Amino acid sequence: MASNWEEFYSSQPKPAGLEDSERLLNNFCIKHFAGDTKVVLVTSGGTTVPLEHNTVRFVDNFSAGTRGSVSAEFFLKQGYAVIFMYRLKSLQPFSRHFTGQKFLDMLELTETKDKTSITVTSKNISKIAEVVQGYKAALKDGKLLELSFTTIAEYLWLLRSACQALAFLKESCILYLAAAVSDFYIPADEMSVHKISSSKPQTISFQLVPKILAPLVSLWVPNAFVVSFKLETDKDLLIAKARDALDKYKHKLVIANMLQNRKQQVTLVTQKSSCVINLTEEQLESGEEIEKYIVENVVENHKSFIANCKKGI
Repeated sequence: MASNWEEFYSSQPKPAGLEDSERLLNNFCIKHFAGDTKVVLVTSGGTTVPLEHNTVRFVDNFSAGTRGSVSAEFFLKQGYAVIFMYRLKSLQPFSRHFTGQKFLDMLELTETKDKTSITVTSKNISKIAEVVQGYKAALKDGKLLELSFTTIAEYLWLLRSACQALAFLKESCILYLAAAVSDFYIPADEMSVHKISSSKPQTISFQLVPKILAPLVSLWVPNAFVVSFKLETDKDLLIAKARDALDKYKHKLVIANMLQNRKQQVTLVTQKSSCVINLTEEQLESGEEIEKYIVENVVENHKSFIANCKKGI
Protein backbone atom coordinates (compact mmCIF):
# COMPACT_ATOMS: atom_id res chain seq x y z
CA MET A 1 0.00 0.00 0.00
CA ALA A 2 1.51 3.31 -1.04
CA SER A 3 1.32 5.93 1.73
CA ASN A 4 3.53 8.63 0.19
CA TRP A 5 4.91 9.78 -3.14
CA GLU A 6 8.12 7.73 -2.95
CA GLU A 7 6.17 4.53 -2.39
CA PHE A 8 3.79 5.47 -5.19
CA TYR A 9 6.62 5.68 -7.73
CA SER A 10 8.24 2.49 -6.47
CA SER A 11 4.95 0.59 -6.76
CA GLN A 12 3.76 1.93 -10.13
CA PRO A 13 5.71 0.82 -13.22
CA LYS A 14 7.12 3.42 -15.60
CA PRO A 15 4.83 4.03 -18.58
CA ALA A 16 5.93 2.96 -22.03
CA GLY A 17 7.61 5.73 -23.97
CA LEU A 18 8.70 7.72 -20.92
CA GLU A 19 12.35 7.81 -22.05
CA ASP A 20 11.33 9.28 -25.41
CA SER A 21 9.32 11.97 -23.62
CA GLU A 22 12.27 12.73 -21.34
CA ARG A 23 14.53 13.23 -24.35
CA LEU A 24 12.05 15.65 -25.91
CA LEU A 25 11.66 17.52 -22.62
CA ASN A 26 15.40 17.89 -22.10
CA ASN A 27 16.03 19.08 -25.65
CA PHE A 28 13.14 21.58 -25.46
CA CYS A 29 14.30 23.07 -22.16
CA ILE A 30 17.95 23.29 -23.21
CA LYS A 31 16.98 25.03 -26.47
CA HIS A 32 14.88 27.70 -24.77
CA PHE A 33 17.33 28.21 -21.91
CA ALA A 34 19.99 28.98 -24.52
CA GLY A 35 17.58 31.38 -26.22
CA ASP A 36 16.73 33.07 -22.90
CA THR A 37 13.03 32.26 -23.35
CA LYS A 38 10.80 31.70 -20.34
CA VAL A 39 9.11 28.29 -20.27
CA VAL A 40 5.75 27.24 -18.86
CA LEU A 41 4.55 23.70 -18.21
CA VAL A 42 0.76 23.55 -18.62
CA THR A 43 -0.94 20.37 -17.43
CA SER A 44 -4.44 19.81 -18.78
CA GLY A 45 -7.38 17.41 -18.75
CA GLY A 46 -8.33 14.63 -16.37
CA THR A 47 -6.64 11.38 -15.38
CA THR A 48 -8.16 7.92 -15.46
CA VAL A 49 -7.89 5.28 -12.74
CA PRO A 50 -7.82 1.83 -14.36
CA LEU A 51 -9.65 -0.98 -12.56
CA GLU A 52 -7.80 -3.72 -14.45
CA HIS A 53 -4.31 -4.13 -15.95
CA ASN A 54 -5.92 -5.09 -19.26
CA THR A 55 -8.14 -2.08 -18.91
CA VAL A 56 -11.78 -2.29 -19.88
CA ARG A 57 -13.19 -0.24 -17.01
CA PHE A 58 -11.80 2.84 -15.34
CA VAL A 59 -12.82 5.76 -13.12
CA ASP A 60 -12.68 9.17 -14.79
CA ASN A 61 -13.68 12.80 -14.25
CA PHE A 62 -15.44 15.33 -16.45
CA SER A 63 -12.46 17.54 -17.36
CA ALA A 64 -12.23 18.24 -21.09
CA GLY A 65 -9.00 20.25 -20.81
CA THR A 66 -10.59 23.60 -21.69
CA ARG A 67 -8.71 25.76 -19.18
CA GLY A 68 -5.33 24.23 -19.95
CA SER A 69 -5.65 24.33 -23.75
CA VAL A 70 -6.93 27.92 -23.81
CA SER A 71 -4.25 29.06 -21.35
CA ALA A 72 -1.50 27.46 -23.45
CA GLU A 73 -2.47 29.65 -26.42
CA PHE A 74 -2.34 32.81 -24.31
CA PHE A 75 1.04 31.87 -22.82
CA LEU A 76 2.36 31.52 -26.38
CA LYS A 77 1.01 34.99 -27.17
CA GLN A 78 2.89 36.27 -24.12
CA GLY A 79 6.16 34.96 -25.58
CA TYR A 80 6.56 31.84 -23.44
CA ALA A 81 7.67 28.46 -24.72
CA VAL A 82 4.97 25.97 -23.72
CA ILE A 83 5.18 22.34 -22.67
CA PHE A 84 1.58 21.20 -22.99
CA MET A 85 1.04 18.00 -21.01
CA TYR A 86 -2.47 16.82 -21.76
CA ARG A 87 -4.88 13.95 -21.37
CA LEU A 88 -5.01 12.01 -24.61
CA LYS A 89 -8.10 13.01 -26.64
CA SER A 90 -8.79 16.08 -24.50
CA LEU A 91 -8.70 19.59 -25.98
CA GLN A 92 -5.41 20.87 -27.39
CA PRO A 93 -4.25 24.39 -28.25
CA PHE A 94 -5.48 25.65 -31.63
CA SER A 95 -7.32 22.47 -32.67
CA ARG A 96 -9.77 23.11 -29.79
CA HIS A 97 -11.47 25.71 -32.01
CA PHE A 98 -12.60 23.02 -34.44
CA THR A 99 -14.12 20.31 -32.25
CA GLY A 100 -17.33 18.48 -33.06
CA GLN A 101 -19.53 20.01 -35.75
CA LYS A 102 -18.07 23.51 -35.28
CA PHE A 103 -15.49 22.82 -37.95
CA LEU A 104 -18.00 21.40 -40.43
CA ASP A 105 -20.17 24.49 -39.96
CA MET A 106 -17.23 26.63 -41.06
CA LEU A 107 -16.99 24.88 -44.42
CA GLU A 108 -18.88 25.25 -47.64
CA LEU A 109 -19.31 22.47 -50.18
CA THR A 110 -19.62 23.37 -53.85
CA GLU A 111 -20.46 20.69 -56.39
CA THR A 112 -20.35 21.10 -60.12
CA LYS A 113 -20.47 18.65 -62.95
CA ASP A 114 -16.68 18.34 -63.12
CA LYS A 115 -15.51 18.67 -59.52
CA THR A 116 -16.33 19.12 -55.87
CA SER A 117 -14.61 21.85 -53.89
CA ILE A 118 -14.56 22.77 -50.22
CA THR A 119 -13.96 26.31 -49.00
CA VAL A 120 -14.15 28.20 -45.72
CA THR A 121 -17.27 30.31 -45.33
CA SER A 122 -16.52 34.01 -45.64
CA LYS A 123 -17.57 34.83 -42.08
CA ASN A 124 -15.10 32.26 -40.68
CA ILE A 125 -12.01 33.04 -42.77
CA SER A 126 -10.52 35.59 -40.37
CA LYS A 127 -11.04 33.35 -37.34
CA ILE A 128 -9.51 30.28 -38.96
CA ALA A 129 -6.63 32.35 -40.35
CA GLU A 130 -5.82 33.71 -36.88
CA VAL A 131 -5.81 30.23 -35.34
CA VAL A 132 -3.69 28.73 -38.13
CA GLN A 133 -1.22 31.64 -37.95
CA GLY A 134 -0.80 31.12 -34.20
CA TYR A 135 -0.27 27.40 -34.64
CA LYS A 136 2.22 27.78 -37.51
CA ALA A 137 4.17 30.43 -35.58
CA ALA A 138 4.44 28.17 -32.53
CA LEU A 139 5.72 25.33 -34.69
CA LYS A 140 8.13 27.51 -36.63
CA ASP A 141 9.70 28.90 -33.46
CA GLY A 142 9.68 25.49 -31.77
CA LYS A 143 7.79 26.96 -28.84
CA LEU A 144 5.19 24.23 -28.36
CA LEU A 145 5.89 20.71 -27.12
CA GLU A 146 2.86 18.46 -26.59
CA LEU A 147 3.05 15.29 -24.50
CA SER A 148 0.08 13.11 -23.57
CA PHE A 149 -0.99 10.87 -20.70
CA THR A 150 -4.12 8.90 -19.84
CA THR A 151 -3.84 7.28 -16.41
CA ILE A 152 -2.94 8.82 -13.06
CA ALA A 153 0.31 6.83 -13.00
CA GLU A 154 1.29 8.06 -16.49
CA TYR A 155 0.52 11.63 -15.44
CA LEU A 156 2.63 11.51 -12.27
CA TRP A 157 5.60 9.83 -13.95
CA LEU A 158 5.53 12.37 -16.80
CA LEU A 159 5.11 15.27 -14.38
CA ARG A 160 8.19 14.24 -12.41
CA SER A 161 10.21 13.89 -15.61
CA ALA A 162 9.07 17.34 -16.76
CA CYS A 163 10.11 18.83 -13.42
CA GLN A 164 13.54 17.23 -13.70
CA ALA A 165 13.97 18.78 -17.16
CA LEU A 166 12.77 22.20 -15.99
CA ALA A 167 14.70 22.39 -12.72
CA PHE A 168 17.79 24.08 -14.11
CA LEU A 169 15.67 26.94 -15.53
CA LYS A 170 15.00 27.96 -11.90
CA GLU A 171 12.85 31.11 -11.63
CA SER A 172 12.48 31.39 -15.43
CA CYS A 173 9.84 28.67 -15.56
CA ILE A 174 6.20 28.45 -14.52
CA LEU A 175 4.35 25.28 -13.60
CA TYR A 176 0.68 25.88 -14.36
CA LEU A 177 -0.97 22.78 -12.95
CA ALA A 178 -4.45 22.88 -14.48
CA ALA A 179 -4.97 19.12 -14.87
CA ALA A 180 -7.81 17.55 -12.91
CA VAL A 181 -5.84 14.89 -11.06
CA SER A 182 -7.52 11.83 -9.57
CA ASP A 183 -7.59 11.64 -5.78
CA PHE A 184 -7.74 7.84 -5.58
CA TYR A 185 -6.09 4.90 -7.34
CA ILE A 186 -5.60 1.15 -7.15
CA PRO A 187 -1.98 0.01 -6.59
CA ALA A 188 -0.65 -2.11 -9.45
CA ASP A 189 -0.21 -5.21 -7.28
CA GLU A 190 -3.84 -5.02 -6.10
CA MET A 191 -5.41 -4.59 -9.53
CA SER A 192 -7.18 -7.34 -11.40
CA VAL A 193 -5.20 -8.58 -14.40
CA HIS A 194 -8.25 -9.19 -16.59
CA LYS A 195 -11.72 -7.71 -16.93
CA ILE A 196 -13.57 -7.81 -13.62
CA SER A 197 -16.51 -10.21 -13.68
CA SER A 198 -19.96 -8.65 -13.96
CA SER A 199 -21.71 -11.75 -12.63
CA LYS A 200 -21.64 -10.55 -9.02
CA PRO A 201 -21.31 -7.31 -7.01
CA GLN A 202 -17.76 -6.04 -6.53
CA THR A 203 -16.02 -4.27 -3.67
CA ILE A 204 -13.08 -2.20 -4.86
CA SER A 205 -10.60 -0.59 -2.47
CA PHE A 206 -8.90 2.65 -3.53
CA GLN A 207 -5.83 4.27 -2.02
CA LEU A 208 -5.17 8.00 -1.77
CA VAL A 209 -3.02 9.48 -4.51
CA PRO A 210 -0.07 11.25 -2.81
CA LYS A 211 -0.17 15.04 -2.75
CA ILE A 212 2.53 15.59 -5.32
CA LEU A 213 2.76 19.35 -4.75
CA ALA A 214 4.86 18.64 -1.64
CA PRO A 215 7.92 17.09 -3.37
CA LEU A 216 7.36 19.17 -6.50
CA VAL A 217 7.73 22.49 -4.66
CA SER A 218 10.30 21.49 -2.06
CA LEU A 219 12.51 19.09 -4.04
CA TRP A 220 11.93 18.91 -7.78
CA VAL A 221 11.59 22.57 -8.88
CA PRO A 222 12.22 24.59 -5.69
CA ASN A 223 13.02 27.79 -7.61
CA ALA A 224 10.12 27.71 -10.08
CA PHE A 225 6.93 29.78 -10.04
CA VAL A 226 4.32 27.13 -9.23
CA VAL A 227 0.61 27.72 -9.80
CA SER A 228 -2.05 25.26 -8.65
CA PHE A 229 -5.82 25.20 -9.10
CA LYS A 230 -8.58 24.71 -6.58
CA LEU A 231 -12.09 23.75 -7.71
CA GLU A 232 -14.92 23.70 -5.16
CA THR A 233 -18.69 23.49 -5.10
CA ASP A 234 -19.08 25.24 -1.70
CA LYS A 235 -18.17 28.94 -1.94
CA ASP A 236 -17.64 29.16 1.82
CA LEU A 237 -14.69 26.75 1.54
CA LEU A 238 -13.02 28.07 -1.60
CA ILE A 239 -10.66 30.79 -0.36
CA ALA A 240 -9.92 29.04 2.92
CA LYS A 241 -8.84 25.89 1.07
CA ALA A 242 -6.70 27.94 -1.32
CA ARG A 243 -4.94 29.58 1.64
CA ASP A 244 -4.50 26.21 3.33
CA ALA A 245 -2.80 24.86 0.18
CA LEU A 246 -0.41 27.85 0.05
CA ASP A 247 0.44 27.45 3.72
CA LYS A 248 1.00 23.72 3.38
CA TYR A 249 2.94 23.51 0.12
CA LYS A 250 4.60 26.97 0.00
CA HIS A 251 4.05 27.52 -3.72
CA LYS A 252 3.29 30.90 -5.25
CA LEU A 253 -0.30 31.08 -6.47
CA VAL A 254 -3.64 29.28 -6.31
CA ILE A 255 -6.31 29.90 -8.92
CA ALA A 256 -9.55 29.21 -7.10
CA ASN A 257 -12.85 28.71 -8.88
CA MET A 258 -16.35 27.43 -8.30
CA LEU A 259 -17.69 24.60 -10.42
CA GLN A 260 -20.86 26.52 -11.19
CA ASN A 261 -19.26 29.68 -12.67
CA ARG A 262 -15.64 28.69 -13.42
CA LYS A 263 -15.79 30.12 -16.95
CA GLN A 264 -16.92 33.53 -15.68
CA GLN A 265 -15.12 34.10 -12.37
CA VAL A 266 -11.90 33.01 -10.67
CA THR A 267 -9.96 34.26 -7.66
CA LEU A 268 -6.16 34.40 -7.77
CA VAL A 269 -4.85 33.82 -4.27
CA THR A 270 -1.27 34.49 -3.10
CA GLN A 271 0.26 34.41 0.37
CA LYS A 272 -0.48 38.12 0.79
CA SER A 273 -3.48 38.96 -1.36
CA SER A 274 -6.35 37.83 -3.55
CA CYS A 275 -7.64 39.15 -6.86
CA VAL A 276 -11.01 38.39 -8.43
CA ILE A 277 -11.31 38.16 -12.21
CA ASN A 278 -14.89 38.36 -13.41
CA LEU A 279 -16.21 38.45 -16.97
CA THR A 280 -19.40 40.35 -17.67
CA GLU A 281 -22.29 38.77 -19.53
CA GLU A 282 -21.42 40.94 -22.52
CA GLN A 283 -17.84 39.64 -22.55
CA LEU A 284 -19.04 36.04 -22.39
CA GLU A 285 -21.54 36.58 -25.20
CA SER A 286 -18.85 38.14 -27.38
CA GLY A 287 -16.66 35.04 -26.99
CA GLU A 288 -14.07 36.42 -24.55
CA GLU A 289 -12.25 33.77 -22.55
CA ILE A 290 -11.36 34.29 -18.92
CA GLU A 291 -8.05 32.47 -19.42
CA LYS A 292 -6.71 35.55 -21.25
CA TYR A 293 -6.93 37.55 -18.02
CA ILE A 294 -5.74 34.68 -15.85
CA VAL A 295 -2.60 34.28 -17.96
CA GLU A 296 -1.96 38.05 -18.03
CA ASN A 297 -2.13 38.10 -14.24
CA VAL A 298 0.10 35.04 -13.87
CA VAL A 299 2.68 36.57 -16.23
CA GLU A 300 2.75 39.82 -14.22
CA ASN A 301 3.17 37.83 -10.99
CA HIS A 302 5.96 35.85 -12.63
CA LYS A 303 7.77 39.04 -13.69
CA SER A 304 7.62 40.33 -10.10
CA PHE A 305 8.83 36.96 -8.84
CA ILE A 306 11.84 36.99 -11.19
CA ALA A 307 12.69 40.57 -10.19
CA ASN A 308 12.56 39.68 -6.50
CA CYS A 309 14.73 36.61 -7.08
CA LYS A 310 17.35 38.79 -8.74
CA LYS A 311 17.26 41.15 -5.74
CA GLY A 312 17.61 38.19 -3.42
CA ILE A 313 14.19 38.74 -1.86
